[in-house]
Amino acid sequence: MKTHFKTIVISDVHLGTKGSKAKEVAHFLKQYQCENLILNGDIIDGWQLKKSGSWKRKHTRFFNRILKMIDRDNTKVYYLRGNHDDFLDQILPLQIGNLSILNDMVYESHGKKFFIAHGDVFDSITTNLRWIAYLGDVGYTFLLWLNRQVNYHRRKRGLPYYSLSQYVKGKVKSAVSYVDKYEEELAKMARAKGCDGIICGHIHKAENRDIDGITYLNSGDWVETMSALAEDFEGNWQLIYYNEIDFAKRNTDLPTEEFPRELRTVAFRKLDDDLDLPPFRF
Repeated sequence: MKTHFKTIVISDVHLGTKGSKAKEVAHFLKQYQCENLILNGDIIDGWQLKKSGSWKRKHTRFFNRILKMIDRDNTKVYYLRGNHDDFLDQILPLQIGNLSILNDMVYESHGKKFFIAHGDVFDSITTNLRWIAYLGDVGYTFLLWLNRQVNYHRRKRGLPYYSLSQYVKGKVKSAVSYVDKYEEELAKMARAKGCDGIICGHIHKAENRDIDGITYLNSGDWVETMSALAEDFEGNWQLIYYNEIDFAKRNTDLPTEEFPRELRTVAFRKLDDDLDLPPFRF
């Protein structure tokens, strides 16, 4: 039975890298239907594709799944630029049918406004010292390689998936301090823009919490945690983890749930004021 959500947010899929869980994210999206799908940056890893990355058939299948959602369910898809897919700068903004490619946006639902951005613009390392960001990317790639080796042996022993890189980041004091500062700065940005919350990605740490009255939502990633954000039709947000989904229970012959007949208004507004474009409303 498919579950219907108003909006689903995923980020940091990093297609083109060995660590990308492209097959899992496509399988995840197959289990759900939503009116709005927000791809919040680093969906394609242009950095790795320029170096040692490679494009696999499973990476193409991810976009095939997106196209099916647009075609069959009339899902509206919003692809926001991240730092690893910064090649999108050349075409921003772009709208083709139900697909919009943007830099950032404001999402209005149930009387609340959320500023949505990948989050790299608030990362001084990524923005100001790009060569350090590339160097860090090399180290992170090695950590993900080590993570694959660890989990290969865990699977052989019948043990569940374990994110070694998340463990390392959780133990390194400077990394913990960086994450806390990052989240606080994003919350301040949301408040400065007159929003009730912030929806981001970038740091590969899924989160749903309150920071000084601002709702901080991070969709996590599809390299380590395999997580997504989902909003129901009452405006409630939750984190969904792929490893916690009971697929055996879901794969039944029960009929698909119907969308509620009366849906509240949801509005999307671009931040590019100079374009003088009207809000997206459904």
